[in-house]
Amino acid sequence: MISRNRAAPRRASRAFVALASALTLGACVPADHRGQGGDPPSPPPTPPSRSTSTDPPVECPASGVRIRSTGGDAAMGLRALGLELVNCGDRPYQLNGYPVLHVFDEQHEPIMLRVVNGGKEITSGFDQPPRKLTLAPNERATAVVLWRNLVTDSTVVATNGEYLTVAPAAGQPGEEVDPDGPIDLGNTGRIGVSAWKKADSPAPAPTRPAPPPTPSAVPSSVSPPDSRL
Repeated sequence: MISRNRAAPRRASRAFVALASALTLGACVPADHRGQGGDPPSPPPTPPSRSTSTDPPVECPASGVRIRSTGGDAAMGLRALGLELVNCGDRPYQLNGYPVLHVFDEQHEPIMLRVVNGGKEITSGFDQPPRKLTLAPNERATAVVLWRNLVTDSTVVATNGEYLTVAPAAGQPGEEVDPDGPIDLGNTGRIGVSAWKKADSPAPAPTRPAPPPTPSAVPSSVSPPDSRL
């Protein structure tokens, strides 16, 4: 009887140790799954929702025209950048001459250049003289900016423009346009521009001719035959 009474406390002691060990293991939660200071874990960040709003329409400048570039082309050191002027106003707009250009470096400082009206000092085919143009609302005029990436004197630092503004004519406000890359003038010190010319209007969509009328089974001018004959 004495040995039985001693065994019972031993079993109780072992059960208590097992329970304490289980509680200790349960409290050892990895830090990656607990908040700082024992706080519950924070939920994962919610990804930003994509905006469904559309960009507002571009307003027409006070000048009544909008100027933009239509992309550049480079071949054998010759650069050509297309310009487009759109009459976005509600009244006719007149042009007669060349675009006015200003080139700026990456610090937005102006670069001193000689602007050549036409392309005779740069290339051929862009020397048509200016003509007086009248653009109705939504009509367009185009021009081309020309330059060469040419280095003729190694002692002169090559010029690279980063920004370009274009005005419809002298004395009118200019608009910044995308030069579609650096304006790499080498050390030529000049840039050319062709005269404004009216853009060709898009050809109207061909209309499909109306199908001919379906002839009736019996012409109205012919009487049906007499069944009594």
